[in-house]
Amino acid sequence: MMQEVPPLDLTEILAYLVRQSGPFLDQLGIRRDLCDKLVQMFYSKRNGRLMYHPLSEDGTLAENITEELDLRIARVLESTGYHKDEGFWNDPAQYKISDNRRHVAIVTTASLPWMTGTAINPLFRAAYLARSAKQKVTLVVPWLSKSDQDLVYPNNITFSAPEEQETYIRNWLQERLGFQADFKISFYPGKFSKERRSIIPAGDTSQFISSKEADIAILEEPEHLNWYHHGKRWTDKFNHVIGVVHTNYLEYIKREKNGAIQSFLVKHINNWVTRAYCHKVLRLSAATQDLPRSVVCNVHGVNPKFLNIGEKLAAERKCGQMVFSKGAYFLGKMVWAKGYRELIDLLSKHKKDLEGFKIDVYGNGEDSEAVQTSARKFELSINFFKGKDHADDSLHGYKVFINPSVSDVLCTATSEALAMGKFVVCADHPSNDFFKPFPNCLTYKTSEEFVARVKEAMASEPQPLTPEQRYSLSWEAATERFMEYSELDKVLNNTNGHPGRGGKINKARKIPLLPKLSDVVDGGLAFAHHCLTGNEILRLATGAIPGTRDYDKQQCMDLNLLPPQVQHPVYGW
Repeated sequence: MMQEVPPLDLTEILAYLVRQSGPFLDQLGIRRDLCDKLVQMFYSKRNGRLMYHPLSEDGTLAENITEELDLRIARVLESTGYHKDEGFWNDPAQYKISDNRRHVAIVTTASLPWMTGTAINPLFRAAYLARSAKQKVTLVVPWLSKSDQDLVYPNNITFSAPEEQETYIRNWLQERLGFQADFKISFYPGKFSKERRSIIPAGDTSQFISSKEADIAILEEPEHLNWYHHGKRWTDKFNHVIGVVHTNYLEYIKREKNGAIQSFLVKHINNWVTRAYCHKVLRLSAATQDLPRSVVCNVHGVNPKFLNIGEKLAAERKCGQMVFSKGAYFLGKMVWAKGYRELIDLLSKHKKDLEGFKIDVYGNGEDSEAVQTSARKFELSINFFKGKDHADDSLHGYKVFINPSVSDVLCTATSEALAMGKFVVCADHPSNDFFKPFPNCLTYKTSEEFVARVKEAMASEPQPLTPEQRYSLSWEAATERFMEYSELDKVLNNTNGHPGRGGKINKARKIPLLPKLSDVVDGGLAFAHHCLTGNEILRLATGAIPGTRDYDKQQCMDLNLLPPQVQHPVYGW
């Protein structure tokens, strides 16, 4: 028989209210240690009892009281009939860091089977970071309702439960790794925007990482994740927050109607949210906008499958076999902004100079019909095919990969082609800076140079990759760069660290009487952003999907969540 759980008394409610109001009180200048003392005072008086607990130097008692309060709230909620075996409303004391390992949460904006960079690269990052014994890793990905899955996922692939999608993700990854990836996958509710062709988080994404695991956060596309974020401030909840910028949004927006005005506004909003919510920002290339606290470094590797293909082709060439029996090709999502406009312009301008040159193009997308119509109009020698996996056997024989795109931040297909030992002809553009040192990467600045580079590639054979070049393309090397440039290695090696408690990385750290001016400004920006994103009219005016401030009923059912009105009740109505 289940034991009856007594209701919360007034002092327990006050203690929980003060604790949940931490970010707001922080903005008012009330120090966190004072909030902790208020929580202890109220909670110690529960049920009419008065207990004195001196605060220990390392804050252990405060943590115990916080855990006890969380457990108490969870039990009261569970007693109301809401219960989930595994999820956000777990017993908060269930997760114990008994082996002194840190915890890394990687939050991204897309998930397989959507074959996009923000789905694939964070997945590999999670797998390779989880190989270290220093940290445990959780990958947090969006869950879409059935109607949105139909719009986003290819080949009519859909899932009725998160467990099904997790199985799909793990199977896909295991086929490409040479080791067992040991990390957890969690889901947050998201909604697909047809206009932006992207997934927007619904509700407070940070709440899907429990406080016990809130140690280090990696935000893949921090600007995207935080445009409409209305919840806990990431830098309040986590000890170290790293943003990884994947997409050159300004380049895409400039191509739209009123693009100049829109890009100006988005540029400043991106600066705003990354400064308010990140300690460190990594930009994959200088093609992205400059952001506060940012450095440029390619922290992505290539899928190990492509390195294996390159090794196999190199061995066959060494034995005298002809492995590159085909000419040039281009592969990418068929939208004008992905390089198709530049490709059509270059080939049409130099049609006579490239007489006899043919190129095969693989891709699907919204602009497929328009791109093919334009190619026919100029009578270009382009053969169009449906999109394929770049690792498909039928693509191994191509010798030259042509990628004229200048909207990419760091083209994954370019790195894959280099890994397979092919020539790459690409623009002399910041997005290609990482590839320039490779002898098989042929860059051009003018359309005339493009013609020369294409002829050079078609008339010669690519050089085999050296072991050093192969390693620089690998995820092992990318993870090393990530650890260094994100300063994650310093955070993980901090022996005074206490995982899972924001702001307590160093037990001996003194809380200053006066905060730094930069911290005050950052806090003010975060507070202003929180207020603005709480207004539905402002959200809709800036392009948010209606109803994404909180998740909806269907998402509650899919993910077994409490309704938002239960989690965040409004009193007095």
